[in-house]
Amino acid sequence: MARMKVTSNRVLAGAAGVPSARRAFLAMLVAPTLASARQPRLPVIGPAPAFALVDQKGRALSLADLRGKVLAITFVFTTCSDTCPIVTAKMSAIWRRLGTDLRSRVHFLSISVDPLTDTPERLRAYAAKFDADVPGWSFLSRDGFRVMLGECADAIPAGELGDHSYYGYITVTDIDALHDEYQRREVQFTQRLADKPWGMREFGIRTIDGHRLMFGQEL
Repeated sequence: MARMKVTSNRVLAGAAGVPSARRAFLAMLVAPTLASARQPRLPVIGPAPAFALVDQKGRALSLADLRGKVLAITFVFTTCSDTCPIVTAKMSAIWRRLGTDLRSRVHFLSISVDPLTDTPERLRAYAAKFDADVPGWSFLSRDGFRVMLGECADAIPAGELGDHSYYGYITVTDIDALHDEYQRREVQFTQRLADKPWGMREFGIRTIDGHRLMFGQEL
């Protein structure tokens, strides 16, 4: 599970072990001055990317709606039968331990990696199984969103794979140079480098073990 705090459009992130979760939240929320004096702050990775998704009640949720909150984020899908239920159950246990005061400062996000299957109705039923359909916890998906970005007409939903998606999307800073390097290495391309209508310059490759990766850079 990742722990993130959005402040001034920047993300603070670090590993969050379940046994020390309450202590970690207290250090971040209750005594920031003492925390900075006793232990180093989490590194600033960079600007938090904007997003607009749909929650389990069919309501739109964007990053701007969560500004100033500590975010606890996991990625799941409702047909997952191994790690997702374990992670969600642990998140639910953490939620119950936070108490009313800390809950007002934290927002939990469980983001589906199988939005083709996970409608708001399915997400709400999934949340209810873990007593997680509560204020301050959003189960998110996106209408019409493929397993990952890119024109993958033969994309297989994660639920049919029995595991998380074979697709990965990586944002880079010099996509033309990377594309040229992969050409020199005779990598198998699934999509050639091109500017996309959604404001990204992208290309895709297939790895030697059969996975597919998309690379993108903002135009």
